[in-house]
Amino acid sequence: MKTAIQIILTIAILALGYLCWESIQKPVRFKEAHQMRQEKVIERLQGIREAQRAYKSVYGEFTGSFDTLINFINNDSLRLIRMEGRLTDSMIEEGMTELKALKMGIIQRDTIYVSVKDSLFDGNFVADSLRYVPFTNKEEFEMEATTIETASGVEVPVFEAKVHNNTYLKGLDEQLIINLNEEAKAYEKYPGLKVGSLTEANNSAGNWE
Repeated sequence: MKTAIQIILTIAILALGYLCWESIQKPVRFKEAHQMRQEKVIERLQGIREAQRAYKSVYGEFTGSFDTLINFINNDSLRLIRMEGRLTDSMIEEGMTELKALKMGIIQRDTIYVSVKDSLFDGNFVADSLRYVPFTNKEEFEMEATTIETASGVEVPVFEAKVHNNTYLKGLDEQLIINLNEEAKAYEKYPGLKVGSLTEANNSAGNWE
């Protein structure tokens, strides 16, 4: 009888020790997985931002359509100005302007066109991947574009691309995801990752910056 009790106590102690160890390790594992996923999602959002900025430089507005943005990356070009020659300090002191130097042939400017894909991404980049949230079964980012009026009365184009914590952290500890969402709501922040804003002109900043 005594031996049986000792065995039961030993098992109980081991089980309690395991539960204590697991209670410590669970948030540690969650934090590591969260950080790893977050980095990949941010990288994708940064790619969306670069593509949107390039699109705006050509068309004067952002787009709320991934189909449009991806077609732009794959098939459109960006105009670049290449300049050869330069004004020396002595030329500037003598009153030489860039316009005069252009007319005299001292400096030259050429307009060249480069593909958006080659300019913004490497040659192996698959543009269609931009719409999909990493670590999901092809879940797509939410993306919208509009025009807002600033305090000074100027209308400016804006866009926003985002993904909720529940989407890109799916499969991790549910209670810890809930805790993360509640923390964000307590600080009146979006419970996820996003770039840009539909309510303010924030220069397409990410909420992780």
